[in-house]
Amino acid sequence: MTTDLAAFAKEKGVKYFMISFTDLFGGQRAKLVPARAIADMQEDGAGFAGFATWLDLTPAHPDMLAVPDPDAVIQLPWNPEIAWVPGNCVMEGEDVAQAPRNVLRRLIKEAADEGLHVKTGIEAEFFLLTPDGEQISDPFDSAEKPCYDQQAMMRRLDVIQEISDYMLELGWGAYQNDHEDANGQWEMNWDFDDALKTADKHSFFKFMAKSVAEKHGFRATFMPKPIEGLTGNGCHAHISVWDAAGSDASVNVFAGEGEGPTGEVGLGERGKHFLGGIMKHASALAAITNPTVNSYKRINAPRTMSGATWAPNTVTWTGNNRTHMVRVPGPGRFELRLPDGATNPYLLQAVIIAAGLSGIRTKADPGPRHDIDMYAEGHTITDAPKLPLNMLDALREYDKDEELKAMMGKEFSNAYLKMKQQEWNSFVSHFSRWERDNTLDI
Repeated sequence: MTTDLAAFAKEKGVKYFMISFTDLFGGQRAKLVPARAIADMQEDGAGFAGFATWLDLTPAHPDMLAVPDPDAVIQLPWNPEIAWVPGNCVMEGEDVAQAPRNVLRRLIKEAADEGLHVKTGIEAEFFLLTPDGEQISDPFDSAEKPCYDQQAMMRRLDVIQEISDYMLELGWGAYQNDHEDANGQWEMNWDFDDALKTADKHSFFKFMAKSVAEKHGFRATFMPKPIEGLTGNGCHAHISVWDAAGSDASVNVFAGEGEGPTGEVGLGERGKHFLGGIMKHASALAAITNPTVNSYKRINAPRTMSGATWAPNTVTWTGNNRTHMVRVPGPGRFELRLPDGATNPYLLQAVIIAAGLSGIRTKADPGPRHDIDMYAEGHTITDAPKLPLNMLDALREYDKDEELKAMMGKEFSNAYLKMKQQEWNSFVSHFSRWERDNTLDI
C-alpha cells in the first residue's frame, strides 16, 4: 500500500518535505515543500528547471517534475520536522530517461522480468576534514597504520556514534563502524537490501554524514583521494541475486557448488555469468564507478603510507583476497572493489545490473581465478586488461562498449558522455601549480 505523505506528516509531526533527485554528476537537488502542499506534490511532483543542474537539458525544455516515491520517505533523525523523499524525474508525462534513479528503476524491472532480483550492500568510506577541506579534522590522528585505531575512534565518537544511532533508529541494520586505513577516514556499514533501497539509503547516508559532520564543525567528504599519500575512499559493493524481492527472497540464485574456478568458491552458473559480465565490461564500468578526474588518483595510486592502496588497477578476480578487482568472500555473492566514494548511488547499482544481465544473456566467462597477492605479484599477470589510467580513457572505454551503452539506455549514455567530456575539457584547460613548478623554466 502506497504511503500517503500528508497522513505521514500528520502522524509523525513533519512540517516540511525535501523532494530530492540526483543528477548525472551525483549532485543531490531538492525543494523544501511545506506539509500543507505535499498532497498535490505527491500527485504531480515538484517542478525543477533541469538545465540548472547537471542534466543534458536546455533552458528551452519544459519543467521537469520530481514525483516523490512515498514508500522511500525518510524522516530526518536529526531534524524530525523534515522528511526526505527521493523523486522520479518526469517531463511532459514521461520518465526522463537520463535521470539516474529512472535508469536504475528500468534495469531493476528488466532483471525482474527474467526472475532476477539483485540485492547489494555497499561500504561507504569518507574522511572527516577541517571545514576548508585542507586537512584531516583530528591532528592527533597520525599513526602510520591507523586502521581500527581505538583512540582516534573515541576522539570522533560524537560524530560516528550520532550517525550510527540514526541508522539504528531508521531500521537499516547498522552493524559496524570503524576507523579506516587512512588517517581521518571512516567506514560505516548497514545491512544489504534490494538494489533501489540500497541506492536510496546510500544517497541519504551521504546527505546525513555531511549534515552531522557540519553540525560538529567538520566536513565529511567522499572524494576518492582527498589527501595525497593516504588510502582513498572506496565504495565496495557486495552483490547477490535472488528469486524474489524484499523479504520474499528465499533462494540465492548465485549460489552453487561445482568444478571450475567459480564453482570452487560457491558461485553457480548464473553467478558465474553475472561475474563474467562484470569482468567483460570492467574497463567501461569505470566511467560510472570511478566518475571523476580525482578517481584515478585512487585506482592507479602509488604505495600509500599504510603500505597498500586497497584499490585495484587490473581486471582480475579471486577468492577471499582483497588485492583484486573482484573477490568472492563466500558462496553466493561477490564483492566489486572498483567503485569509489564519488560514484553516483543510482548509477552504481544500475551499471552493476546492466553488466551482470549482459553476462547472463551472453553466458560470459569471467576468465581465470588468480589467487595471488596482486600488490606483490601483479606484474606476473600479463594477459589481464589494465583499468583506465584517467577519466578520459574511461569515457572512451564506455563509448566503445556498445552493449553496455545500450543496456544503460541510449539517452542516458549520450547525455552522460557529453556532460563528462565537458567536465574533462574543463579540467585540462585548468592551469595547475604542478605545471608552474615543473615547466616554468623549460
